[in-house]
Amino acid sequence: MTADEVLDDDCLFCKIVAGDIEADVVHESTTTLAFRDLDPQAPTHVLVIPRSHYPNAAALASGEPETAAHLFDAAAAIAESEGLGEGYRLVFNTGAQAHQSVFHAHMHLLGGRAMTWPPG
Repeated sequence: MTADEVLDDDCLFCKIVAGDIEADVVHESTTTLAFRDLDPQAPTHVLVIPRSHYPNAAALASGEPETAAHLFDAAAAIAESEGLGEGYRLVFNTGAQAHQSVFHAHMHLLGGRAMTWPPG
């Protein structure tokens, strides 16, 4: 399955991938795109998404496991370029109850301050 076969015309993130909506892109590859979150929860808050549409991380891992791994590669590259060597957090929210608001798989890369545990 190619990314073109799994785009959703009604999806906000698919529109960003297609270039129909502007975003502050910080990293891109053939399979991933990363951009700054419009409502940052940390000094560095970047969303790392697959270019193809899957509703959540589990669906992405099942449908395109290589692309799921590419999200982590992208996050590591972004963390390095953003100077987050002291630490950062990677988060997937899955489902409305977990506060997923855009149903296109995406990883939150958060850093630039001390992270508390447990989150939420």
